[in-house]
Amino acid sequence: MYKGMYTYPWDLVDEGIDPATGRMRDCGINTVTLAASYHAGKFLRPHAPSGRVYFPEDGTVYVRPRLKRYGAIKPIQSKLAGERDIFAELKAEAPDMGRVAWTVCLHNTPLGMRHPEFTVRNCYGDSYVYSLCPAYEEVRRYVVTLCVDIAERYELDGLALETPGFLPFDHGFHHEFFLLPMNRWAGWLLGLCFSEGTIAAAEARGIDAERLRWQACAALDSFFARPEPVPDHVAAEWWIADLIADPEWAVFLSWRCQLVADLVAEVRAALPEETSLAVIPTVQRPTAAAWSEGTDLRLLAEAADTLEVPAYEASAAAVALDAGDVRRRAGADARINYILRPAHPDLANGAETVAATRALMAGGLHGIAFYNYGHVALSALERVREALAVLEEAS
Repeated sequence: MYKGMYTYPWDLVDEGIDPATGRMRDCGINTVTLAASYHAGKFLRPHAPSGRVYFPEDGTVYVRPRLKRYGAIKPIQSKLAGERDIFAELKAEAPDMGRVAWTVCLHNTPLGMRHPEFTVRNCYGDSYVYSLCPAYEEVRRYVVTLCVDIAERYELDGLALETPGFLPFDHGFHHEFFLLPMNRWAGWLLGLCFSEGTIAAAEARGIDAERLRWQACAALDSFFARPEPVPDHVAAEWWIADLIADPEWAVFLSWRCQLVADLVAEVRAALPEETSLAVIPTVQRPTAAAWSEGTDLRLLAEAADTLEVPAYEASAAAVALDAGDVRRRAGADARINYILRPAHPDLANGAETVAATRALMAGGLHGIAFYNYGHVALSALERVREALAVLEEAS
C-alpha cells in the first residue's frame, strides 16, 4: 500500500537524505513523494537546520531535463538541480523507499511570462501568466514530455500530477489585491479561460464560446459598475441560475473537464507501463468545487491510474463527508489515495488524524499520503505513525 510523504528537495538537501528518510521510515512511510516541478512560495520550516523561512525558485524543475526533447516550451532547471541530482541520490541512499515525482504541470509563472501566447486569458483577454492553457497543443506537448522525461530518466515508481487544468481566479498570486467586495460568482466568471486556443477548441466541438465570453464580460461589467457585497451563498445561486438560463454554459464547463482528462490520458499513454500515474484533482474545498479547474473526478479516475485527493479539512467528520462525495462522483471502481495534513489548520490541529484515517478506510482507501515533511513540526510525525499503525492493524 502506498504510504507517502510529500517532501521538497531543499528539505532533503538541508537535513540530509538519510536522517530525513529515517524519520519517515520510523513512522511507517514507504514512499517519498518528492517535488519535481514546483512554483514559488514562502515556507516556514520548523525543523530546518539552515534557516527557517525558504523562498523556492519559481516555476523550476528539480530534475535534469533533456531539453532537446521539448518543443517551444521548455522546463527551467532550478539552481538546486544543477548542484544536486536529488532523485538519483534518493534512489542511492534510500533504495527501500518508493519514489514518486510530485509534478506541478500548468501553474508556472516564468513559463507564462516567456510564452504569454499560451496562457489562460479571461473574458477581457487579460493573460493569467501563472497559468498555461491546456487547450494549446504546445502546452500539452510540454506536459507530456516533462512527465515522460522525468519518469524515464529516474525510473520512478510513479508521478503525482498537480494543476493539469485551469487555475481559479483566486490563487494567491504575489500581492493579489482588489478593492471590490468579490464573491464566488464574480470569481468563477473571472476564472474562466477564453484564450484563442480555448475558443477555437470549444467552437470545434460546436460550442459558441465567443458568445459566452461576451456574456461573461457583460455580467462582470454590470457588477463592476455597482459593486455591492454579495454573500457567497447568494452568489452560488446566481451561478446556478445562469447555468439554467443558458444551458450552453454547462456544455462549455463539461467540455473543459473532458479537455483536461484527455491531457491526463495522453500522459498515461506516453509513460512507461510500470510507472503509475496519480492526479491531484484540485485543492478546492469541497472537492466537488473541482469543476472550476476543469476537473471531473470520474473522467480523471478513468484517464489516470489513481486519484490523489487532498483531504484538507478542519475535522475528521468533514473528511468523511467529503470522501463520501468523492467516491460518489469518481465511481465505485476508482482507485483513490488521500492526502492528510496532520497539523494546523487541519484535523483539530492534527489531533483527529487517526480518526480521519479510519473514516477514509471505511470509504475504500487505496493509499494515503501526508503533507508536508518540511512544513510540519517533528511532533506531527507521531500522528503520522499512529495513523499508519491503524492501517497496518487493518491489513
